[in-house]
Amino acid sequence: MCCHFRAEMQQKVVTSELFRAKKEGYAEALNQPFANSRIDEGDINPKVLQLISSEKIQYGVPVIKYDRKGFRARERQFLLTQKAAYVVELAKIKQKIAYSALKGVSTSSLSDGILVIHVSPEDSKQKGDAVLQCEHIFEAITKLVMLVKRGNIVNVVQGSLRFYISPGKEGTIVFDTGPEEQIYKDKNGQLTVVSVRTTSS
Repeated sequence: MCCHFRAEMQQKVVTSELFRAKKEGYAEALNQPFANSRIDEGDINPKVLQLISSEKIQYGVPVIKYDRKGFRARERQFLLTQKAAYVVELAKIKQKIAYSALKGVSTSSLSDGILVIHVSPEDSKQKGDAVLQCEHIFEAITKLVMLVKRGNIVNVVQGSLRFYISPGKEGTIVFDTGPEEQIYKDKNGQLTVVSVRTTSS
């Protein structure tokens, strides 16, 4: 119990450093206990477990992945090991991002659950940045940062952010507030993310 409590406190300290006074919903997230994982090993396809058997899974969470070009929403699993982050669809690893290749993580200052994992455009193994939506965004980013073990990789943005699609091509995500939560591709071809403004942050 003592070890679990200490690990929880350690994670919450990192969450505070990353998000205090920067992202809405931070205070509420701090009051909720973090889970060791949001996905049981039994819910991960045996083929995937076999493919990453040399790396211990440290954390998993269900996410929605948005296609980089058409922004179609697809259900995925986001798995973190000691060495890499994986975006998984059933029995397929759709994207592997080694922590050494990870350039940074962006999220908005609003209460949405969008996170963008940035990769290096020079890395030919990568398909582009990963655009994900996660219900447990504070927890997931905190776990990722603690595994990457590098400082200053999280960028909390206001208004909009650009992400890498393919050589010479970028996309834009626009963050806004409104009466209800919405995520849609707007007429300019941008992904618009609307959050309901929270009373506290």
